[in-house]
Amino acid sequence: MDCDRTVRVLILGGTTESRALAVALGAVQGIETITSLAGRVAEPILPVGRTRIGGFGGPDALAGWLRDNAIDVVVDATHPFASTIGAHAEQATREASVALLVLTRPPWTAGEGDRWTSVASLPDAASSITPGSRVFLTTGRQGVHHFASVDHSWFLVRAIDPPTGPVPPHMTLHLNRGPFDVDHEAMMLADNRIDLLITKNSGGDMTRAKLDAARAASISVIVVDRPARTGSAPTVFDIAAAVDWLTNRLRSTL
Repeated sequence: MDCDRTVRVLILGGTTESRALAVALGAVQGIETITSLAGRVAEPILPVGRTRIGGFGGPDALAGWLRDNAIDVVVDATHPFASTIGAHAEQATREASVALLVLTRPPWTAGEGDRWTSVASLPDAASSITPGSRVFLTTGRQGVHHFASVDHSWFLVRAIDPPTGPVPPHMTLHLNRGPFDVDHEAMMLADNRIDLLITKNSGGDMTRAKLDAARAASISVIVVDRPARTGSAPTVFDIAAAVDWLTNRLRSTL
């Protein structure tokens, strides 16, 4: 790589993977990273390197920001359910003629002993709850309003920050930030007499422990499927592959 040329990489972040990528790229000579956070968490964990917080204002504004800041590559390392920013990144990078790489977690798949029901959306999950259930809801604060009309069951809602919209009438809010191990999750399930876990298919290892604990306790799980990505950007599933893709591409273009 030509060390006289600084390559600027915008990481669309907010995930563990985005922070790990910023660390890994910080060790690559000639690469400068800027990590963008949406600002939806009150006290986000900040990555190494430069950081910006807040939205861009849509794909056209993002394209202009990429041009104004001389960005060479965008890495979409956002949450697998952050479909809006993913679509905006696809459109903006095309408009600005900037390369795009998607770094995401491999999705979870059911194994022996899992009692999963897959649904397409949070409203579908809400309508699938058997009356009288004791539900452990781990879909994040922004989706809690979809369960506000479910008055026939009790919810333990875990989130980093409190929900801002309507909430279920029978609910206990548990504010905590993971990761959590299997013993912790097993205790949460047992102490609260949970008989149904609801989660998004976020994938990866950081938040899988609740699924392992549910399997061990023979607890049913409703898994919300990921939104489908419609873009054509290359996708990798780990930090090493992202670093290889970036360094190989940059070497070929500099």
